[in-house]
Amino acid sequence: MTFLPLVAIIAIFYFLILRPQKKKQQDTQKMLSALRKGDRVVTIGGIHGIIKSVKETTVIIKVDDNVMLEFNRGAVSTVVSQARDDRDEREEREEKKEKKVEAQAEKDDEASESEEKKD
Repeated sequence: MTFLPLVAIIAIFYFLILRPQKKKQQDTQKMLSALRKGDRVVTIGGIHGIIKSVKETTVIIKVDDNVMLEFNRGAVSTVVSQARDDRDEREEREEKKEKKVEAQAEKDDEASESEEKKD
């Protein structure tokens, strides 16, 4: 019976402190390994910029025109927005074109129906 409070304290310590810290560490490691060119990031020092190149242990961040800084990957605290693939942009443009064509076709159908009703 004297071990029951000790076990309870250890369980509470694990679920309230150790487990969330481990999950946060895994998320941070995943974010750092997924860094790629074009991502908008913020460093631990508060510097905002866009990643221009990614090396094995460092990243080069463009801060302003003609100003590039090299940081360790661990110095990146958050990714504000991820770079988009060219494929994604092309697909979005194609979808927009298709929607415009469909909308135009619907307008043409409506116009022809209203003309037929007039006749």
